[in-house]
Amino acid sequence: MHAIAIVCLCVGSAILYGILHDQVTARVCVEYFTVGHPPIFETESPTLLGLGWGIIATWWAGFLLGVPLAIAARAGRREKRTVGSLVRPVVTLLMVMAVSALGMGVIGFVLGHYRVVVLLEPIAPRVAPERHARFLADLWAHSTSYLVGFVGGLVIIVRVWRSRSRTGRVC
Repeated sequence: MHAIAIVCLCVGSAILYGILHDQVTARVCVEYFTVGHPPIFETESPTLLGLGWGIIATWWAGFLLGVPLAIAARAGRREKRTVGSLVRPVVTLLMVMAVSALGMGVIGFVLGHYRVVVLLEPIAPRVAPERHARFLADLWAHSTSYLVGFVGGLVIIVRVWRSRSRTGRVC
């Protein structure tokens, strides 16, 4: 049951992050969701798109973190880690992801505004030219969240595994 709780912590945290992240990015550029994603939702509501895509685009990332993290925390004869002991590292990762996404979103916007980076086919003609920089801001923010989440998740898994010594040291 402890391993399942760890997976649930990661999936739930990822979904919550995804919903909050997408509530912001859907308001920056709704076209990122209506043009840049498959038409799963027949709406242009930033709230509904952020909710739907926040769940669809993140549950699996939480699962991919949760399973190896549960193994790192519970497998074998070493001292076991509890789900409670993993809340802080997971929340810290989400905060680092959010700050990184914000920073890279701003950079993507500025580079798009000055046309250092541009939208390409087939998306460029489907987004109004005055919205390209906003689309790029969303693209950079989302890409950064995934990259930081993946790398940070690996760091947490390794740290948790290493923390399971016989002395009970916690990362």
